[in-house]
Order: sequence, then C-alpha cells, then structure tokens
Amino acid sequence: MNKNILLFFILLSILWTSGCSSKSADGKNEDKAGRPAVAVETITVAASELIEGIDVVGSLTPKYEAEVKSQILGLISDVYVTEWVRVKKNDPLARINVSETGALVNKAGAAVESSKAGYLQAQVVAQRAEREKARMQKLREFGLATQQNYDDAESETAAANAGVEAARAQISAAEGELRSLQARLSKGLILSPMDGVVSLRDVNVGDLASDTGAAKALFKIVDNRILKLTVTVPSVDMASIKIGDPLTFTVDALPGRKFSGKVMHINPSVDEADRSVKVIAEVINSSGELKGGLFVKGMIQTGIRRSVIQVPRSALTGLNVAGKKAGAYVIENDLAHYREVVTGVIAGDQVEIVSGLNPGELLVVRGGFNLKDDDKVIITGQGG
Repeated sequence: MNKNILLFFILLSILWTSGCSSKSADGKNEDKAGRPAVAVETITVAASELIEGIDVVGSLTPKYEAEVKSQILGLISDVYVTEWVRVKKNDPLARINVSETGALVNKAGAAVESSKAGYLQAQVVAQRAEREKARMQKLREFGLATQQNYDDAESETAAANAGVEAARAQISAAEGELRSLQARLSKGLILSPMDGVVSLRDVNVGDLASDTGAAKALFKIVDNRILKLTVTVPSVDMASIKIGDPLTFTVDALPGRKFSGKVMHINPSVDEADRSVKVIAEVINSSGELKGGLFVKGMIQTGIRRSVIQVPRSALTGLNVAGKKAGAYVIENDLAHYREVVTGVIAGDQVEIVSGLNPGELLVVRGGFNLKDDDKVIITGQGG
C-alpha cells in the first residue's frame, strides 16, 4: 500500500513539472508572437554618384589689394574720399600742399625759356662766324687776307659752334629740372592705383604725409570681385590634387549657402613644420557677398565615381570607421532583417556601402535602435 502511494506521488510530481514547462514554453511563444510592431522610416537603396575629395579649411583674401602711401613729404590739404566708397583707377584720394614746388616749377619753366633764347643767340653767333670764315677764305684766295686772318675766323667759328652745343645742353638740363619738379608736383595728388573699395582711410586734413620709405598707409583699396582662398592639404593627399580642380565651401557668415572656386596654384614645397602643402584657389565674387578675412570649410573635388551605394549615417548601427564595417536593417515582408555591411568613403552624412546592400532594398533609417532581427515593423515614412 505504501509502495502504491509512493508511486502515485512520483507520477503526480512528473505530471506537474511537465505541465509547468509546457506553460512556460507557451508563454514565451505568446510573448514573441505578441510583440508589437516597431514603427520605422525607410529609404529605397539606390546607386548614385560619389564625389571624392579632400576636406580643407582656410580663409579668404582679396586677390587684388593695394596700400596707398605718399611719395613726397608734405601737409595734407584735401581728402576726397571716405571709407567704404567705391573708387576707380586714377580717382583722386587726397592732395598734399605742394605750393612751394609749384613756384619752383614756374621758375624752372622760365629757366627753360631763357635757355632756349640763349640757344637762339648762340645759333646767330655761329652763323655769323661761319659767314666770316667763308669771307676770309675768299680774301685769302685773292691775297687780300693772311693765313692768320683765316685761322682766327676758323677759331671763332669753332667757338661759336661750341656755344651752340652748350646752349643746347643748358636747354636739356633746364627741361630735365622742369620735368622733375613737375613729377614732384603731380605726386601731390594721391590717386587710386586700381578699381576697388576704400577699406581704410588713415589720414585727415593737416596731417603730415611722409615719403614712401617711412610712410604709413594713408588708404587701403581692396577689390573683392575675385578672392583668393588659401588652404593647406596634407602632403599624403597632394598627389590627388591638380590645377583646375573644383572646390566647394561654406562660410559661417552665410549659413546654408554653398560657394565654389577653382584650384589655381599648388605650392611646390612642403611645409616642414606640419608636412602640409599650401593650395590657392580663386573664387569669383561678382555679387560681393563674400568678404576678405572670412573663415571657410570646404572640399577639393578630386574625382567622381558612378553607381555607388551611399546611405545616411543614421541608417547604420555600430559604425566602425577604422574597421570599415557596420550593421543595418533591411525590410522584407514587413519583417526587419539584420545585415552586416562593409563601408567605404564617408562624405559628410553619407557613407559608402561597399557590400551588404543591394539597390531596390528597403533600408531602415529611423527607429532601428528599437529593432531586433525578424521583428515586425510598420513603415511610417519612406524616402527615395
């Protein structure tokens, strides 16, 4: 009897344990089957062009600018422009008081006229001497004049001709002095050397202008229609850059705008300090929106590859840039399937997918952090 009771309890225990296991298994199945669908946004994977380039930073400066200084010493008598006004080449900027030089110019002009009168007088003397020499020649032939008389006439002729040359030299010297003083007088009017905008005016009426050797800049003229963009590129990348490569960039002062330029110069030497190469691009700035001194961020375009799959960073999980690998979720029949992908070039927010995705597949770009392999999904938004 006791043995039968013992067997009864053993069988009851086995049945109870089996029932609990079955219940637990059913519960798990119910949990998985009852997991709510995850809301996600997707895009359709497609091949596109990939612009390859080198990221750079740099600054803008005007290609043409000039500091205007005085070439002579003197007091400023007039200033004709203010800052920020546009001027053209040879427009007057200021004038230096050169009244003393003006008086010297008048004096030098009178000296030139006096020299010319002396030259005419010397010519008259020379002509008279030539006639006297000819007369003595004829008188000597008829025996009416001695050789001494002829020699004296010849000497007088030579002296008169020398006087003509001396008078001509005096004219040349006087004209040279006049030109020098006139040039000095013209330097009293300070002119703009180029078309542009007055970015600096550092002079007022009554200031003493120094000569060029020790002068400070009185004005600064800049032409912003063409700008230079100077950037540095690591020496390991310099082989991929060539003259004419396009460069696109942005500036913080004009958010949301993109500008472009063209590589014009590549420094033939490498900076020993940081092993970089200086590159200069030209930027056409006809609208004048860009200003010299702005800091820029950009990219030098070195090539274009076609039929490349690129996806947003947000579509990838566990992105390992150094290891060139990441994870992604692809939707098939409303189920999410995890894929391991191999990555390539990263350009801004876009990541190249070398393998692991195919054109036409639906790729999760939002909501993937909630997903597990084979989860049901609800697509709330879909892009191209």
